[in-house]
Amino acid sequence: MSNKLSLEGRKGLVVGIANDKSIAYGCAQALKELGADLCVTYMNEKSLQYMGPLADRLGAELILPLDVSSEAEMDELFQTIERTWGKLDFVVHSVAWSPLEELHGRLTDSTSEGFCKAMDISCHSFIRMAKRAEGLMKDGGTLVTMSYYGSEKVVDHYNMMGPIKAALESSTRYLAAELGDKNIRVHSISPGPMPTRAASGIDHFDQLMEQSIARSPLHKLATPEDVGNLVAFLISDLGQRMTGNLVYVDAGDNIMS
Repeated sequence: MSNKLSLEGRKGLVVGIANDKSIAYGCAQALKELGADLCVTYMNEKSLQYMGPLADRLGAELILPLDVSSEAEMDELFQTIERTWGKLDFVVHSVAWSPLEELHGRLTDSTSEGFCKAMDISCHSFIRMAKRAEGLMKDGGTLVTMSYYGSEKVVDHYNMMGPIKAALESSTRYLAAELGDKNIRVHSISPGPMPTRAASGIDHFDQLMEQSIARSPLHKLATPEDVGNLVAFLISDLGQRMTGNLVYVDAGDNIMS
């Protein structure tokens, strides 16, 4: 059992670390603890001053720039991975963005420009990563992205991100079907609310966390470490017959009415 959980020799990309409270950081920690070699990314030079120490703490072999809206930066990232490692075993995509004024407004009032940019960064960037990773996953691999329950049910104040996350979940299933012949597995994870920087942009988020604790069967919030443990399992050989799944890490909140 322990050998099947080991990630020794696996090489992977983790995108979306903003600080040590990020879901992406929890994933990177879990993967590193099981022996994986990591490439992590930073958004720009300003964010590098924060990402540098985190990358050192994780023992990341590569720390590279990536604005997911830039085709050139994404090309350079995957070319550097190919030159350095010659392969890729997993990708963890934990990126979402919306114009703040539109996230705080009604979906009805969203602009075409704002909606399309949020969709591009939060959803289509995962598809673009899958396309570039496909050729490097010569022995198969795993692609993982992060969603939220607001994709399925209306969650107050989640607004425009609800339909965008629904598109991301659907994309995960189609990618799983298309890439399965190459033994590339694709999953979306649905963490419950937790106090990350990304979540702080949602109005009344403290209230949402309180409601989740009260409603969920375990009466707890999940943590980035909990998400990381699940991601490590799915990437490991223990998850080798699973693909196309939406998996919750929310203390059971999603089963309650």
